[in-house]
Amino acid sequence: MLEPFTLPFAQRALFEVLLLAVPAGLIGTWIVLRGLAFFSHAVGTAAFPGLVLADGLGFAAPLGALGAAAVFAAFVVALGGRRSGREAAVALVLVGALAGGVILASDVFASGSNVETLLFGSLLLVDGGDLAFAAAAAVATLGAGAILGQRWLTGGFDPSLPSSGGPGPRTLDGLLVALVALATAAAITVVGSLLVAALFVVPAATARLLTKRMGTWQALSVALVAAEGVIGVWLAVMVNAPPGATIAVLSGSIFILVAAARALPRPARAAAATTLLAVALGGLGCGASEEKGQGRIEVVATTTQVGDLVRSVGGEVVDVDQLLSPNSDPHEYEPRPQDVVAVADSRLVFASGGGLDEWIEGVVDDAGSDAELVELAELVEPTDGSEAEGRGHDHGEHDPHWWHDPRNAIAAVGEIERALATAEPDRRSVLARNADSYVARLKALDAGIARCFEAVPASRRRIVTDHDAFGPFAERYGIEVVGTVIPAQTSEAQASARDLSELSEAIEAAGVTAVLPERSLSPGAAQAVARQTGATARYSLYGDSLGPDGSAEETYIGMEESNADAVMRAITDGRRGCRPEA
Repeated sequence: MLEPFTLPFAQRALFEVLLLAVPAGLIGTWIVLRGLAFFSHAVGTAAFPGLVLADGLGFAAPLGALGAAAVFAAFVVALGGRRSGREAAVALVLVGALAGGVILASDVFASGSNVETLLFGSLLLVDGGDLAFAAAAAVATLGAGAILGQRWLTGGFDPSLPSSGGPGPRTLDGLLVALVALATAAAITVVGSLLVAALFVVPAATARLLTKRMGTWQALSVALVAAEGVIGVWLAVMVNAPPGATIAVLSGSIFILVAAARALPRPARAAAATTLLAVALGGLGCGASEEKGQGRIEVVATTTQVGDLVRSVGGEVVDVDQLLSPNSDPHEYEPRPQDVVAVADSRLVFASGGGLDEWIEGVVDDAGSDAELVELAELVEPTDGSEAEGRGHDHGEHDPHWWHDPRNAIAAVGEIERALATAEPDRRSVLARNADSYVARLKALDAGIARCFEAVPASRRRIVTDHDAFGPFAERYGIEVVGTVIPAQTSEAQASARDLSELSEAIEAAGVTAVLPERSLSPGAAQAVARQTGATARYSLYGDSLGPDGSAEETYIGMEESNADAVMRAITDGRRGCRPEA
């Protein structure tokens, strides 16, 4: 039941929420008392652009969040006591902060894949710096509470009371909002900017339902934040969900249950509490890990293509845990806690490599695993034309989409067989038979596709694709890729209006009749280019992912057959297809 806390990343997250319990619990009571719940939520939301800047420019996320939160806190203080106008102004700033953060993430830094992590937090990002920041926030909160706690308490009951020579109400509010900004920045890594109120407001509001004594209220708030944080981390690992959303749902549910229990007659409250505790303990017992195949090698594969190659070679010898699902984009993938759990239990981790799934290295580190990481792109000898050098991207020496040349897939099969046989030498003969059988099928696939395109004049073999993923395929079968809608080998990039205009001119100049969108990407831009140039966008390709389960394209061979057929129909105006097996 406590297995998640044996993982290094979960341990760091656990320490983080326990440290944050002190500032979140104490500050939460003052926030609720002074009616600043809206502003505390606003501080977290306003920090979002700072997080995006930190992510895009490569410096620590908490520093970016702290800078943006500090600017917002100064804005709130500057508005002073004009409460009616202040709330409207703050709401406008929040809308602007969210919009600005999204624009920065998607259009400026092309980091749209990180937006979910920035908004809802990640258990995998907590490091020593975050722990130090959380400890500093806890110390600052304790110090501020000792010096100003009584004044914040007095102002919470009657803001009009004189300050007895100390700071006035506006200054006190400013100091409190500044402290909220500091603590919020410390919490953002684990809970995200959008749901920080789940730590700073809801537990304090829940504790307020249970006691009216200030000291008890604060102690109970700290305890609630700690308990909800610990359980939230555990649940986030078990259900594979962002921690911020998990903690927020848990915190809100506890508030609702406590409020409902208070409405019950006093004799019924004890029975309700006992029932709730029994249900909670029963739920904790449901987290047992599913049984794996007896006697099989536990293996992780990152992408759908790699997963299918490993299953084809390994057969009954392996139990493959594939991280990416069909029609997902490895460029934009954000690892989840269960990915780390899978790696921690594995003996081998097979990655596509070439920069396509470089996030797997962090997953292996977070798992504290001794599993061997096999990056196939670095082991496959690139065929002529498959090297990525000089194409205006930074994926490294090898084309990250190496598998679109079946000859590279054949080479990868040999490396997979070698790694599996080393891990399980007693099954070497079985693995060799599987590999030989699969290689024969791959050779037949390659020969069949080559025959298809040899029947079409070279001047007709011209296409445009969504992004630069089909270089190996094009080089192998003599197809010219005139251009791509996204001018890069990563689908995270964005095409500018100038890029699309130049592409349209190139299409018309080369007489290209087909623009082929990808199944895992939005087809809007490709269809727009096709409409502008008179080309067709009827046929689509599988670029970074296999097709869904149950489809003809759920396997590597099925995907390549489908791509060959789509390209053939596109360049022959639908008059001819390509069925390599026929």
